[in-house]
Amino acid sequence: MHRRIFTALVVLVVLSLPTTAFAAHAWGKYHWARTSNPFTVKVVDSNTPDWDANLAEAIADWNASSVLNVVKEAGDDDIRTRKRCPMVSGKVRSCNAAYGYNGWLGLASINISGDHITQGTSKMNDSYLAGSNYNDTNRQHVMCQEIGHDFGLGHQDESGKDLNTCMDYANALDNRKPNAHDYSMLETIYAHLDSTSTVASIFDVMADSASRPWTMQEIMADAEQWGTPVAFDGKGRPNVFVMPIGVNHAGEHEFTLTHVFWAPWGAEPERERGERGH
Repeated sequence: MHRRIFTALVVLVVLSLPTTAFAAHAWGKYHWARTSNPFTVKVVDSNTPDWDANLAEAIADWNASSVLNVVKEAGDDDIRTRKRCPMVSGKVRSCNAAYGYNGWLGLASINISGDHITQGTSKMNDSYLAGSNYNDTNRQHVMCQEIGHDFGLGHQDESGKDLNTCMDYANALDNRKPNAHDYSMLETIYAHLDSTSTVASIFDVMADSASRPWTMQEIMADAEQWGTPVAFDGKGRPNVFVMPIGVNHAGEHEFTLTHVFWAPWGAEPERERGERGH
């Protein structure tokens, strides 16, 4: 427990981010280390063919940023790889599978060393998104957002407002693309490299987290694999988790951050369809 609390110190900045419209929405100070802009980020395609068009659209949209050169790389799309969605050093892996009726539509994870992102994954949950309750625009909203998190972006808003960006929590899930504020935020994130991290006390935050009511039963089971909840969305659901993974050669703590995209309230899974084979 002491190790987890100490490691969580370096992610306190996540908790201080405002959730009002058009506020700064970087995911902490976390960014890919690089020597120049634009820099190349490879996205390993471990999606099934029915997601190929969505991935291509998301890559093209994020590639429009002045600081990013996003490139698709072919990857293994067999069911075992997609279920595990293992990280690849220096790259982002994108996966889809029937991950279960567990309340989440998408999941983005990044490994952090100091302030630097070292690898990431984006998962799309077919248990929901492959059903008739969700259309192609909904799928694109989720895909665009999860990959955006892997570049260091947070949400512009978590209240359910529609800000015309895939980086919001619009109840309709109807925004396929980033907006100008997302591109501006990326320019801010990658304007320079930070040499140090801002560290503050986590104990008050942990106490606050413990006092917040759990709103979904599934969180209790998922907390073991995601780690400690350190931030909550506009509906009171924990949506950022931290898991310590070690210490690097410079003595900086390394950890995995996971961002959970919960299904909107009232979204019912199509259980009669059963789990899909992919």
